[in-house]
Amino acid sequence: MGEFYDRAALVAQRQQWRAAGRRVVFTNGCYDILHPGHIRLLEGARALGDVLILALNTDASVQRLKGPMRPMIAQDQRAAMATGLASVDAVTFFDEDTPRELIAEVLPDFLVKGADWSHFIAGREEVETAGGQVLALPLEPGYSTTNIVDLINARPE
Repeated sequence: MGEFYDRAALVAQRQQWRAAGRRVVFTNGCYDILHPGHIRLLEGARALGDVLILALNTDASVQRLKGPMRPMIAQDQRAAMATGLASVDAVTFFDEDTPRELIAEVLPDFLVKGADWSHFIAGREEVETAGGQVLALPLEPGYSTTNIVDLINARPE
């Protein structure tokens, strides 16, 4: 089981992981409807290192990015689900539109996003400047939160 950290506690914990020689992987997203594509991405990210941090957009951040009808599941519930995943070691929130500031504070060894974000991975410059690697992992075909939401909304009542 993973653990939830506020930002300050996560940054402090990152220093402990660094001192212990543990390789830290960081990924982020809304994760407002958890699906098999998310699970496989998280498993792939976790396989790259010793610790996986999942930074979740706050509800306000999701609404700014996805619109007023999202997220489908509130941030505290999303965090509870994420901490229950075997591949996730640490969960935190970020309220900005991108996690660039958080990434700059944590400076993971690996920064991972799905291939749909390969054109723009926030925090790339900070991680690469610090000697880390940035990777865009392949997506699991057929899974998209937006498509799932659209299918739900299209169903007759």
